[in-house]
Amino acid sequence: MKLEKIREMSEAELNNEVTKLKKELFNLRFQQVTGQLENPIKMRDVKKDIARVKTILREKELKRAEL
Repeated sequence: MKLEKIREMSEAELNNEVTKLKKELFNLRFQQVTGQLENPIKMRDVKKDIARVKTILREKELKRAEL
């Protein structure tokens, strides 16, 4: 996921994106345990996307607190 795209999203959209990514990570973990995961690198990418979205959410929160 591109950082520019994440920065353009509203806080509600970012919260929805975090929820969606967490569900995807859960499904990937489930696939890993059952031996059905074809691309284990996908888990790492999803974790990084969650971190990116949470970072932007925190930046927006701090910017709002300054005002």
